[in-house]
Amino acid sequence: MNLAGFFGWPTRLNGSGPRTPSRAARKAILLFRNLLSERGEVSGTLLAAEALAAYQALDDSSRTGFFDLLVQEFSPNPEQVAKASDAYRAEPSAENLARLQAAVESPREELFQRLNLAPGGTGMLVELRGRLLRKLDQNPHWEPIVADLERLLIAWFNRGFLELRRIDWRTSALVLEKLIRYEAVHEIKGWSDLRRRLESDRRCYAFFHPALPDEPIIFIEVALTHGMSEKVQPLLDPDSPVLPWESADCAMFYSITNCQEGLRGVPFGSFLIKQVVEDLGREFPRIRKFATVSPVPGFREWLASNPELAGLQAKLAQTGWWENSDLSEELRQELVPLCARYLLHAKNGREPLDPVARFHLRNGARLDRINWLGDISAVGMHRSAGIMVNYFYRLADLEKNHEAYTCDYDVVAASEIESLAKRNAPRPAPAPDNKRLPA
Repeated sequence: MNLAGFFGWPTRLNGSGPRTPSRAARKAILLFRNLLSERGEVSGTLLAAEALAAYQALDDSSRTGFFDLLVQEFSPNPEQVAKASDAYRAEPSAENLARLQAAVESPREELFQRLNLAPGGTGMLVELRGRLLRKLDQNPHWEPIVADLERLLIAWFNRGFLELRRIDWRTSALVLEKLIRYEAVHEIKGWSDLRRRLESDRRCYAFFHPALPDEPIIFIEVALTHGMSEKVQPLLDPDSPVLPWESADCAMFYSITNCQEGLRGVPFGSFLIKQVVEDLGREFPRIRKFATVSPVPGFREWLASNPELAGLQAKLAQTGWWENSDLSEELRQELVPLCARYLLHAKNGREPLDPVARFHLRNGARLDRINWLGDISAVGMHRSAGIMVNYFYRLADLEKNHEAYTCDYDVVAASEIESLAKRNAPRPAPAPDNKRLPA
């Protein structure tokens, strides 16, 4: 049976006919097939290592054909699924249910579990999913592989397996180098910049997994401050004075970075920030406020999607407009209410359009304050006209706010932000079909 035709996968790609897997791709698939049929534990581990080595040796072109074969040859058998389904409908017994469950389970999941026996297997499977995700838009028929891996990785990387470590200047250079490389929110510009971020009035925490001992999974950077910070540049200044940590009354989370693209969608970020709030609360009893200074990705694109705001776009296109006090004030009066509307009312389905808002609101934070020119870096101006947001983590309210969001998608926000959203400013038209704009 042609599985591609049965499931609706394309049999011709890019208008150039069927993709023909290379000899190396077919050899790797043969090793994968042999691994799935192997029953001995020792020989299975050796074969898993051989199969992973064959995969690693593939070039980009061969990997494309390899992934095509991974879909075609390791998907559930549609005839067996139909037969088991008919049997269960005719007689819904526990035995027939078990047969149906076995029929619909993807052979890839068993294959991936066996590959995980090889040294470095977990890391390679994470890398494999990351490679698939990067090219999924051009190859949507790879989605079943991505979904199978996601289910396994959610189980393997659950909170019970993760270790929270504080990272400081004594941490191994191997891990510190990776922090510099992975930082995705505010670039770390070399070792002196990193050292300032690890001073006594700063904290950096990361989750690690036993299978990837020197690979941070996700990390968060914190500044211990007097009061809530409205701007991120003072927190990033490598020459800023070190605040005596014992006098701090606020912890500002200014960067959180997922390090492994292959773990996108695995929900451990919320565990990290809650754990850090609890740990900081124990270490610094004087600290009563835990908040973020967060970007607003996608705000400029949301503005640009509304033709009614063409005049506003023209002002934003002026070079250095934020250094012109009159123009900056004029834009503040227009943009801050619009940002409040974006955060409260622009939707992706029932959830906020803004991905950072979704993350923090789901964790139980409150949308607390909108800060004008909070990030005047080139990236900050490009994505949000320099606007940043404080999300406030009040320990007593986290569970209540989390329930309000997850049950009814209520955006818990300060009354000032709700008032800003109602101001007489040009009301942009909604994005067509609630289309999510790129962050």
